[in-house]
Amino acid sequence: MHTLEIYWDFSSPFAYLGSTQAEALAARHGANLVWRPMLLGGVFKAIGQADVPLFTWSDAKKKYYFDDMHRWAAYWNVPFRFPSRFPMNSLKPMRVYLALPEERRKDFRERAFRAGWAEDRDLGDDAVLRECIGPGADEVLAKTQDPAVKKALIDATEHAVKAGVFGAPTWVVDGKELFWGQDRLPLVERELSK
Repeated sequence: MHTLEIYWDFSSPFAYLGSTQAEALAARHGANLVWRPMLLGGVFKAIGQADVPLFTWSDAKKKYYFDDMHRWAAYWNVPFRFPSRFPMNSLKPMRVYLALPEERRKDFRERAFRAGWAEDRDLGDDAVLRECIGPGADEVLAKTQDPAVKKALIDATEHAVKAGVFGAPTWVVDGKELFWGQDRLPLVERELSK
């Protein structure tokens, strides 16, 4: 059985788009899907990348990527709306994800991605996070200040850097083949077919 890891952060539109396809892709190939949260800004800092690469691009390249995001959303028939608040500060929602019990993470991840990248809601707003969390939201939000939760996100980000990750989403098949971007899914699929 193959293992498919997806490294992601709520701050990336490409991670959102890729996340909408991850489970179906893994299921088609009987692969074990492992969600690898990370703080993308922390990865960028560690590798010497600009905090917001998009801001360093030419106008032509920015236009292309904005158009391309919408093309991929239409291709996969998923809602997409570039947020009015960008870049998105994902520190707290990423900590929320890690503070939640494993069985509640999927629901939160999907709700938060949708809130940020389809509904133009502010993931830095505790009220929005409470809605995405559901029951026990105040307790979960309080845990985002727990040193163990903070360390878990730091460790996860360091793990991503050691794995060679430099953007989101990054897909890793069987711990060795690395693919960056939602647009690399056909190559990931081919690797899973071997």
